[in-house]
Amino acid sequence: MHKINTVTFQDLNLNTPLYNALDDLGFTTPTPIQAEAFSVVASGKDMVGIAQTGTGKTFAYMLPILKNLKFSKQENPRVLILVPTRELVVQVVDEIEKLSKYINNRVLGVYGGTNINTQKQAIAEGIDILVATPGRLYDLALSRVLQLKSIQKLVIDEVDVMLDLGFRHQLINIFDILPNRRQNIMFSATMTHDVDDLITDFFISPEKVSIAASGTPLENIRQQRYDTSNFNTKLNLLKHLLLDVETYNKVLIFVAYKKMADRLFENLDEEFKEELCVIHSNKTQNYRLRSIEQFREGHNRILVATDVMARGLDIDNVSHVINFDTPDYPENYMHRIGRTGRAEREGNALVFSTEKEQEALQNIEALMQMKIPLLEFPTEVEISTELIEEERPQIRERNNPHKRKKDEDAPGEAFHDKSEKNSKVNLGGSYKFKITAKYKKPKTRGDKNYNKRNKKK
Repeated sequence: MHKINTVTFQDLNLNTPLYNALDDLGFTTPTPIQAEAFSVVASGKDMVGIAQTGTGKTFAYMLPILKNLKFSKQENPRVLILVPTRELVVQVVDEIEKLSKYINNRVLGVYGGTNINTQKQAIAEGIDILVATPGRLYDLALSRVLQLKSIQKLVIDEVDVMLDLGFRHQLINIFDILPNRRQNIMFSATMTHDVDDLITDFFISPEKVSIAASGTPLENIRQQRYDTSNFNTKLNLLKHLLLDVETYNKVLIFVAYKKMADRLFENLDEEFKEELCVIHSNKTQNYRLRSIEQFREGHNRILVATDVMARGLDIDNVSHVINFDTPDYPENYMHRIGRTGRAEREGNALVFSTEKEQEALQNIEALMQMKIPLLEFPTEVEISTELIEEERPQIRERNNPHKRKKDEDAPGEAFHDKSEKNSKVNLGGSYKFKITAKYKKPKTRGDKNYNKRNKKK
């Protein structure tokens, strides 16, 4: 492992266009995942890379792919890159274009929520590298505009997020329409049973490259925690910390779900207004992209985000990651804190935990095999007794059929004898005669001449 630190991009035997692009970007030394993955991807073998987001995964697979991607005028794509979210499509396309500055290739990103016809036109003009979300890719493939018969390399990035979002079925459908002879490259931040099953089913003797396992805390991130009593106390503490603009100059705040993101945003908006933005999957694509860009460029100091939306976002100089809630899955905590302390800079991570969240906190500490230092709660911060809806004791609904008490097992007023008109009696064959007598026509529509005959009579 010590050798990796001494490797430079010159040792990877790239070509001149790539070296020129790297020089323009100011990169001289590959990250561990880039150094480790290069020879495996370049060899054409299937590969599974296990690495935290923010470790340079895009360059890890694109450098060897671009080195060996020869110029071609064919219209169908040869490289397919699947990512879980629209934001990642935009980010990966941007990274590829930076590396391709001196290479004559065609890169296109496609995702849902935008006009599919515009994307069909772009595909028809010819592409070499396609970056896509699974849903939109499958729609385009079904439309026959997109032909996948020429795909030589398939890259699936953030595969654990993709499976969490329920894309397994779509991925399998995509595998079915891809050529059997292709190189599979997969990157995941965590190994789960679902990821392992996918590898077993579709990869051929893949080589595994593992860097910075998910249970290993990044050494340049200072982790601390606060014990709090409820949402409103957390909110008071957060406002108190954010008032220190100099220290908390670029803050990413994680919450568990979309409703909580909106609630926190509304509560912070009163005091922080123009400094604040939010992203989650219910926000429009343009809104999310604008929020990310404003945060990246420093126009907004505070970004509130859910786990899925912020996975893989490459934002530099995040001074603090604040876990407004303690995540249920320890791996999610690792992904969250990986947003700070990037590019070997020092980072800071805080986690707020209520009494109910202590078990989740212990699971995080067990995974990292370390204790997160507890900070003394600031005396000037008000401890609230007001509870939000989710924190209040659940009152059983009186007539909830799923929570019946023993004395509720007997039928109540809603159960009564049927009225005479609703009581059905089996009349056997005499039924059709009764209908005929009542309506003066047959019940079946087979006898079309019935009414004509009657008129003649």
